[in-house]
Amino acid sequence: MAETIDEISKEAEEGMKKAIERLANELLKVRAGKATPNILDGIMVEYYNNPTPINQVANVSTPDARTLNIQPYEKNMLQEIEKAIMAANIGITPSNDGDNIRLFMPPLTEERRKEMVKKVFSVGENAKISIRTIRKDAMEAVKKLQKDGLSEDAAKDGENVVQGLTDSYSDKVEANCKEKEKDLMTV
Repeated sequence: MAETIDEISKEAEEGMKKAIERLANELLKVRAGKATPNILDGIMVEYYNNPTPINQVANVSTPDARTLNIQPYEKNMLQEIEKAIMAANIGITPSNDGDNIRLFMPPLTEERRKEMVKKVFSVGENAKISIRTIRKDAMEAVKKLQKDGLSEDAAKDGENVVQGLTDSYSDKVEANCKEKEKDLMTV
């Protein structure tokens, strides 16, 4: 029976790790005033009638801290990329010079920084919800084992292990959000 509790806790931990990875990816997309190709993640361009990520149809580089340069592999993709960036509403207007598209990152105002911090904590709350859902599923699995003959003490130990994982990963979410907040509020 002990192996099954171990399996439940390992499965819960794997799910929680994935929630932290998703949080980290989402936090990369929140721009802190610096140019980073990650803000284009998730923006799709129509490429021969298939939605394709920008980084697969163009070379994305950062010539300086406030500029992103997008150089399409095919010149006819300029308009499509520009349209996709406008539709994504990332708060930056693309500048098309006929060969490249440049995105100039405006410096963040205090108000905009506070909005970004709210978004960061909203994304963090979503990660915590995922973690709590995983905990709920794991706790139900332990209770089912108890009904199937697992001793009450072993079930309590299993629940304590799952709760410990939940607390640990919730703290990691909080730490990631605080770090991003510090990054955003640094001028």
